[in-house]
Amino acid sequence: MILTQDLSVTIGQVPVLSAVDLRLDPGTITGLVGESGSGKSMTALAIIGLLPRHAAASGRIMLDGQNLLTMPETRLCDIRGRRIGMIFQEPMTALNPLMTIGDQVAEVLRVHHGMDRKAALSRARARLDRVGLPDPRFPLSLYPHELSGGQRQRVAIALAIAERPDLLIADEPTTALDVTTQAQILDLLAGLVRDEGMALLLITHDLAVVAGIADRVAVMKSGRIVEEAPTERLFRTQDHPYTRRLFAASLHVPARREHEHARSGTTPLLQLRNAVREYRLPQGGRLRAVDDVSLTIRPGESVGLVGESGCGKSTLTRAILGLDPLLGGSIELDGMRVTAGRNMPPKLRARMQVVFQDPFGSFDPRWRIDRLIAEPFHLTGRPPDWRDQVAGALEEVGLDASDARKYIHEFSGGQRQRIAIARALIIRPRLIVLDEAVSALDVRVRAQVLDLLADLRRSHDMAYLFISHDLSVVRGITERVLVMQNGRIVEDGRAEQVIDAPRHACTQSLVAAMPRIPQAWTARPVPCPGPDISHAGRGA
Repeated sequence: MILTQDLSVTIGQVPVLSAVDLRLDPGTITGLVGESGSGKSMTALAIIGLLPRHAAASGRIMLDGQNLLTMPETRLCDIRGRRIGMIFQEPMTALNPLMTIGDQVAEVLRVHHGMDRKAALSRARARLDRVGLPDPRFPLSLYPHELSGGQRQRVAIALAIAERPDLLIADEPTTALDVTTQAQILDLLAGLVRDEGMALLLITHDLAVVAGIADRVAVMKSGRIVEEAPTERLFRTQDHPYTRRLFAASLHVPARREHEHARSGTTPLLQLRNAVREYRLPQGGRLRAVDDVSLTIRPGESVGLVGESGCGKSTLTRAILGLDPLLGGSIELDGMRVTAGRNMPPKLRARMQVVFQDPFGSFDPRWRIDRLIAEPFHLTGRPPDWRDQVAGALEEVGLDASDARKYIHEFSGGQRQRIAIARALIIRPRLIVLDEAVSALDVRVRAQVLDLLADLRRSHDMAYLFISHDLSVVRGITERVLVMQNGRIVEDGRAEQVIDAPRHACTQSLVAAMPRIPQAWTARPVPCPGPDISHAGRGA
């Protein structure tokens, strides 16, 4: 059993956790929910002994009758990985880019057991197989950059469970995963809790995930636990006003009205004809990641693109953006040919922007926020009032104008994603490709940002290609949905038709795997969050 008692953390003179009490019993799953910056990840870092250098912790974190806060670092090193494992929120920053995935998973076994490399790699192979990265498609010799975001997250999970720890802390473990893989990973985590008797602390902003897996739920706001109860009771009662606001936001979808220009007779803004993109596999042969894809997006239209991790969505996105060349077919934007590399005119490139899936990896950590957001101006020329425009973009996505002089590492994962959205909006492009743009956001900020995106699309005549694993979000913000499987578009239709009455087997499996809050648990009427962007939860 892990027990936190009166756990408080300050950084400098700023309190980030205040009197946090949690009981994590063997064989149980505790969900920790709250807005971005509420202190969820800081709680996890305190438990595992990885607080920032200038942080000061007080209270107690008890393991087998010993207080981890007073334990020397040498003892903590033995506990990390062996007794307490952690799945971090951003797999690309948690994994070592210079080590193969096999060596990274095997490293835990070699450090704690002194196993030779061959034996450790054999155990690593079994762990990677269990999280859905089977041999021979995913050999141990792969590096993190050779995997998709969802695949990297599965490597991080395999690393965390390599030692079958007593406590597994999962910080947003399914954020980057499609719904079918998410269901498999959650089943895997639940099975480990059941079979190994370990405790699981699941940190997430997805209340539907918590409803389906957690035994207890704790709600955190501004570094404090404001409500804690068994899952069903908390969902039914929602005693604290903050809990009710979170639930209202989780059920909220933006008011979607079809854009007046998004009609069948309108000339397409984006048109793909028989696009083909292949990769050479490390073990030999070639993988056709995009296979004869044709699609159109009309001015002002919002189109969703869904599919399992690794189905080709991100590869297709890179081709549309002119980052990767096609092997065959063509892509046109505003009637002009999109070509990869330097041959693409800057004015054409300025007509589309992108919000990438990994907010941290898409920024230069050496630049301040104002320079990061102003980066697209190199395509159009930096205007004299560019700093004012940056300040306005920050405020549009719920941040302060003063944040312009900070660095990207000073923000939480959700705040980084808001900065990425601000950068995409700054030059008002005609098309924005949103690759999991709201996956890292908590439910309240997600509702606000989706409303913002819907309003901006109408007011600035922008079209969206909205790539997401969250079918409920796709249903709410897009008019049309494309379903991708093995590099092909297997279903295309109105959002309601595709999600409510799917025809293809792939779509049916995606819809069936969607996490849902039982309807009986949400009978209580709750107010809908307002349209204003909140500045709450701006802490660590």
